[in-house]
Amino acid sequence: MPKRKELEKEPVEINDEEESNSQESSSEDDTDMLDIDFEWFDPQPQVDFHGIKTLLRQLFDADAQLLDLSALTDIILAQPLLGSTVKVDGNETDPYAFLSVLNLYEHRNKPAITGLLDYICSRSLASEKTKIVPSLVRGEGNARVGLVLTDRLINIPAEVTPPMYKMLLEEITWAQDEGEPYHFTHYLILSKTYLEIASLLADADETTPKQKKAKKTEQKSALESFYFHPEDQILHNFAATYADYTYKTEANQSDSKRAFQDMGIKPQGHMILIEAEKLKPAVKAMLETFGQS
Repeated sequence: MPKRKELEKEPVEINDEEESNSQESSSEDDTDMLDIDFEWFDPQPQVDFHGIKTLLRQLFDADAQLLDLSALTDIILAQPLLGSTVKVDGNETDPYAFLSVLNLYEHRNKPAITGLLDYICSRSLASEKTKIVPSLVRGEGNARVGLVLTDRLINIPAEVTPPMYKMLLEEITWAQDEGEPYHFTHYLILSKTYLEIASLLADADETTPKQKKAKKTEQKSALESFYFHPEDQILHNFAATYADYTYKTEANQSDSKRAFQDMGIKPQGHMILIEAEKLKPAVKAMLETFGQS
């Protein structure tokens, strides 16, 4: 099959806000704007193995050790004309972001996918909202699920992701035209969210105002999820269902992953199930929201 996707370059502005060590600045002019040319490439089997595996490890977080990420990366790279990587310094460098889709039914007998299916089913059964997922991902009836795997380095802006979805839709159409097994009834998108939790680096005096504030914040946000990937909230508007799930593996949390002065974070998994015909309008909404249309 001939290569269809050519290199695309697009400048993206990144806000790099610097905090004062002594006090917060009231000026809105203390923002540095960086213009970076991100380049979208097809996945390269000779170059991208370690970069994509690293991003998969980040995506699955504490549960990454439960999955065969090396074999999963090989499956992704075995379809280099489907999916994208995002780089800055040319095609020979590691990706800063990636997006791909796997036909779970087509690969169902491969050990890496068997383990991944077991994992997805066990996690989805934890919520009433996603109890429909196991039968779909196992291909019962006429269900054919495309598993969307995507992640990016933490300082890479959301603007790089909608173009990858747009190109994915085009590539799936081309693959279908050539009779390849990419006719899906649903897409399942795996992602991550987090909860704010109190820091473990507590002061000796547990009755300080700082600790009281942290405890109140923890109680307030106990049921509120925050998003590593803001585009997930757009996908929710088109989804059949979605839910957070806890990781099987208990990890050291809070202060090892602190994001705020008084609070740590507890990462958790997130899955979004979307009917195939709803993905195109969802991608359009993402492109409009992030200024890439």
